[in-house]
Amino acid sequence: MKLSEYFDNADGFGVLSTADKNGKVDAAIYGRPHFMNEETIAFIAADKLTHANLQVNPHAVYIFKEAGHYKGRRLYITKLREEKDSPLIEEISRKKYPVAEGEYKTKSRFLIYFKLDKVLPLIGDGQIK
Repeated sequence: MKLSEYFDNADGFGVLSTADKNGKVDAAIYGRPHFMNEETIAFIAADKLTHANLQVNPHAVYIFKEAGHYKGRRLYITKLREEKDSPLIEEISRKKYPVAEGEYKTKSRFLIYFKLDKVLPLIGDGQIK
């Protein structure tokens, strides 16, 4: 099964971990990745710590845990580029937040593209990709 198909069908939650230039780690809850192709994914980010860390350190790890059991994926990724307030953000957003829409419309958001470096299962070291 293609990784994009896995994420289209999987139910669960994900955490995107980044680090600053000194190696201080941050982790934030993120939705599933948006697949541009099978080697490139993207996340939508606000102008917060995750975004700031990616300006100085392009490496990150996204951990996805499936609902109900300890299965999932670990995606080791490297930032390729980003687009500020890209029109593509509205097009690919999976969820709409009507209550917070006013706030989202006034603050900058970034579409951050990543190269998939390595894919591992949630538990264990057997490489999937």
